[in-house]
Amino acid sequence: MKTIFIVDDNDTNKVAAKDALDNSYLTFALSSAERMFKLMERITPDLILLDIDMPEMDGFEAMKILSSDPKFKNIPVIFLTAKQDTESEIRGFELGAIDFISKPFSPPVLLKRVEVYLHFDHIIKKSQKAVRDAYEATIRVLANFLESRDKTTGGHVERTQIYLDILLRSMINLGIYSEEVLDWDLDLVVHSAQLHDIGKIGVSDVILNKPGKLSPEEYEKIKLHSILGEEVIAEIIKSSNDDLFLHHAKRFAGSHHEKWDGSGYPRGLSGESIPLEGRVLALVDVYDALVSHRPYKKPFTHEKAIEIINSESGKHFDPQIVKGFASVSDDFWAECEVLAARSIWSGGV
Repeated sequence: MKTIFIVDDNDTNKVAAKDALDNSYLTFALSSAERMFKLMERITPDLILLDIDMPEMDGFEAMKILSSDPKFKNIPVIFLTAKQDTESEIRGFELGAIDFISKPFSPPVLLKRVEVYLHFDHIIKKSQKAVRDAYEATIRVLANFLESRDKTTGGHVERTQIYLDILLRSMINLGIYSEEVLDWDLDLVVHSAQLHDIGKIGVSDVILNKPGKLSPEEYEKIKLHSILGEEVIAEIIKSSNDDLFLHHAKRFAGSHHEKWDGSGYPRGLSGESIPLEGRVLALVDVYDALVSHRPYKKPFTHEKAIEIINSESGKHFDPQIVKGFASVSDDFWAECEVLAARSIWSGGV
């Protein structure tokens, strides 16, 4: 059953709206925006009916908070108000409201309006899910194709996704770049990281699968995969005219080999001029390389990998992100053991 919040400081209006909707929805009648936000710590509504003229925090102020919070900004809001001036309506729509219903209202009309909006909201979300599923499937196919060419890094794509998810959530919990990360759709970002090495599609199989150390000339060729990856993703964006899904993938591809001190490639960026996506993936990518078997090296132990990453804080890695890693490094290792049991990882002990 869909959940609706009715937020109004007038008891008569609250009761009338609740009576109109109670038979079809789970409703909560709240006398203030403050109470609404308190309840939203436990319950996320499917729709909010919000009064404008309320003491302490009015509907416009509440709408600003809702629209700025990634957890709540997609909840449809209808202003249920006695205001009927054009200026108020324009302001409400600019803040993200989907409609205005004037008071006093007809209960049957209120019910029908709510039914219509929730129906359309369901259709939109279903359509968005279909697009998202298609996007994720496309990324997965591309990533699997790439990994089938590179015989030296089996399972790397799946492992980096898992580590990345752990690290980003740690950063949010610790307040490390949390304002930027909270604006991201984490599931989407983690999926898009699968394409970080897509540029290797333009690297020769001979170089990609060389069992020994690369020559300086071969290393220069493989370094091109960052720029090539950006170009491949940019071409997809151009062809689809939609940068929503691939925005983060392009940043991952182009910047995950940059280093905090400016000694990385392809552009020699340093510090916070490196996109956050690249700074986070740089650590994840190196951790996986350290603890995994490669034809040219034996795997390091988890403890040695931590030691190396700590020693590179402020050089290869963003010191703040190293702090985030320190708080969850054992979770990385626990995932290694799980993946080993599934034969998706073979590394140090």
